[in-house]
Amino acid sequence: MKTKSLEELTDKYIGPLGSLKRDAFEKELRLDILGSQIRQIRKDRNLTQEQLGDLIGVKKAQISKIENSLRQARFDTILKVFDALDAKLFFRVEVD
Repeated sequence: MKTKSLEELTDKYIGPLGSLKRDAFEKELRLDILGSQIRQIRKDRNLTQEQLGDLIGVKKAQISKIENSLRQARFDTILKVFDALDAKLFFRVEVD
């Protein structure tokens, strides 16, 4: 039985690095990971979604959306979440 690496399978089914489909996949994956990190930090701080929402002035449903899909979250809201969680967020911008 021949095995393949995750990279080989991703190239085959999503597309090679640098392709539009692969770039979109990578971006969505990073957003999902960021949402999961927000959830984990919130739980580590023993906060409910409602409590975190109260800290930044949004409803519990908005926190749920942020944790599950950052694609619909406003940038300033994300910054408020990290500030309320007393967590640092670093960005890196790369230009070709």
